[in-house]
Amino acid sequence: MRIHPSTIVEDGAVIGEGAEIGPFCHIGPRATLGAGAKLVSHVVIAGNTTIGANAHIYPFASLGHAPQHLKYRGEDTRLVIGDNCLVRESVTMNPGTVQGRSETTVGDDCSFFTGAHVAHDCHLGSHVTLINNVMLAGHCVVGDYATIAGGSGIHQFTRIGHHAYIGGLAAVEGDVIPFGMVLGNRAYLSGLNVIGMKRAGFNREAVRNVRKAYRMLFSDDLTFRENMDEVQSEYPDDALVQDLLGFIRAGGDRAICFPRHSRPA
Repeated sequence: MRIHPSTIVEDGAVIGEGAEIGPFCHIGPRATLGAGAKLVSHVVIAGNTTIGANAHIYPFASLGHAPQHLKYRGEDTRLVIGDNCLVRESVTMNPGTVQGRSETTVGDDCSFFTGAHVAHDCHLGSHVTLINNVMLAGHCVVGDYATIAGGSGIHQFTRIGHHAYIGGLAAVEGDVIPFGMVLGNRAYLSGLNVIGMKRAGFNREAVRNVRKAYRMLFSDDLTFRENMDEVQSEYPDDALVQDLLGFIRAGGDRAICFPRHSRPA
């Protein structure tokens, strides 16, 4: 363990074996930093915050300060960040609120680039990437391997499905289906993240079935509910297609994003 003499580690903080903490950091009394973590400099970890092993955190990141919520009154809420996460300059993450989950959670192997913000009560899966200046509002859920490109804003309570891709500068007001790709202000569903699926190792048949299911779902020939029934009948045993249908059926506080040519019915 190496801690620069200019850094403040308050009594009660837990620092894992092999951690390196550079100059001018401040680690609060309820913070836990995992083994092998590296804080470059000027990092602040506050509140009831747990950061997993092998994190790499760059200057001016602020992790665990009070949520940006006008009803917050100092309740004991948490921020939990998984293993092997990259947190670049000026990233901010806030703990949960009692009005929500009381916890903000980030999975393993996630990357957060300069200026990205994760608000209170969000739940992020593993291998999620937030590019520069992404604004993730409160209570959002982001699935594994989702990528949100630079300058995008995600409305509170929005769900982003796994392996989805959000284009740069998008303003996302609705849920994004698994494997979906959205663009624009206001964001619309522009297709599937086929490149992401291939990079993730899905075989040709799997990609082909999801693409066909997508075309069936958003066809204008029938109502959307009828299209869902058609897809269910066509692919009753396809796990990826059933996962997509399950996401839609589960619903949420926001309507799902549709292609420009389609309308829900």
